[in-house]
Amino acid sequence: MFIENVPESYTTSDDVNKNLFIYDLKMTEASIKTKVNLNMHMFSFLQVGKKQVHFPDSSVIVDNKQSLLVKKGNCLWSELLDKENTYFCKLLFFSEQQLIEFLNKHVQKNITVKKEPSYFIIENDAYISTYLNSLTSITNSSNKSIENLLVNKFEELLLYLQSKYQEQFESYLFSLVNKEKKSFKHHIEQNVYSSLSLEEIAFLCNMSLSTFKRHFAKEYGLSPGKWFREQRLTKAKVLLEEGKFKPSDIYLDLGYSNLQNFSSAFKTRFGFSPSEV
Repeated sequence: MFIENVPESYTTSDDVNKNLFIYDLKMTEASIKTKVNLNMHMFSFLQVGKKQVHFPDSSVIVDNKQSLLVKKGNCLWSELLDKENTYFCKLLFFSEQQLIEFLNKHVQKNITVKKEPSYFIIENDAYISTYLNSLTSITNSSNKSIENLLVNKFEELLLYLQSKYQEQFESYLFSLVNKEKKSFKHHIEQNVYSSLSLEEIAFLCNMSLSTFKRHFAKEYGLSPGKWFREQRLTKAKVLLEEGKFKPSDIYLDLGYSNLQNFSSAFKTRFGFSPSEV
């Protein structure tokens, strides 16, 4: 199982200890559900294409109308090309040390920190466009003046987003340095109806597949395959009995890749096909 360590896979040995790092990610082939060990928090400013990211507790997809602030940790990301078969994303990585310095300087400590997802969506605007143009001239040089300039640019960006999103953004920033971990059951129940494989869910929980299966059986008393199948098919039966949906409307949202597999599993479980409900 290949796991990409980011930003290490984008850096040289001279960049490893940097608190701030810019990288232009350009691709001509799509990548689907790459297993990523993200070791720094990251701004993702998508310029061309689409990006989808799965986290232990949520997932998100954006195009070039939005940018993402992403919490470090295990995730799966897909980079999808546009019509001209290109993908371009400007990435800005930052350390917790750099973030804490900003919080101590610019954010009141009595703010109420809410439970936040692993990402924060930023609506692109004229400022973001101008800001990205200014970053283009900044390289990842070891030149001290360039490093100092990047620190100022990072602070400028956070101040702008703070003024735009106010307490919502401040709460998210504090969540990035909050060490409270969400429970195993929380991650499982957030992915009940996802299309992720057991191996992918195990990776998001930072476990090997064998460890994940043992832990799951201990928590739920069933194998993960049986438990997920039971939850999804029971949900499908309830939805179909309400009469608002057809089988073709729901199979994707319940984690099945095609209608035939869904129908077969449904009939095996209940003794009749979903179209007969």
